[in-house]
Amino acid sequence: MGWEGAYPGGVIENLPPCPQCSSEYTYEMNNLVVCPECGHEWVPAADSGTGADEAGERVIKDAVGNVLSDGDTVTVVKALKVKGNPSGIKAGTKVRNIRLVDGVDGHDIDCRIDGFGAMQLKSSVVKKA
Repeated sequence: MGWEGAYPGGVIENLPPCPQCSSEYTYEMNNLVVCPECGHEWVPAADSGTGADEAGERVIKDAVGNVLSDGDTVTVVKALKVKGNPSGIKAGTKVRNIRLVDGVDGHDIDCRIDGFGAMQLKSSVVKKA
């Protein structure tokens, strides 16, 4: 049996070269592409949850896969700790009129939460209401 039969998909697909070292020996592992030479792992652009759509615009999705846009109302899906506040943000808190931004460390939602003020959230901890 040849290499084609040993690969789960049956046929080896053309995977992109490593963006860091340009190695052509990349392989798939779950939903990541991995470079065996430098160890870099990344999500291919076509499969990413917060990548680019056909028009080149950035698409931001919530925790369950709904596409978010400016002005949406979202619900926090898990309790969040907030520095300087002993109680934090509880799961189920509604956040109105969000703004999508290119934030730091994956914080891509700019909003104002009653009782907490202005802050940034990650799209992975909210669900579109």
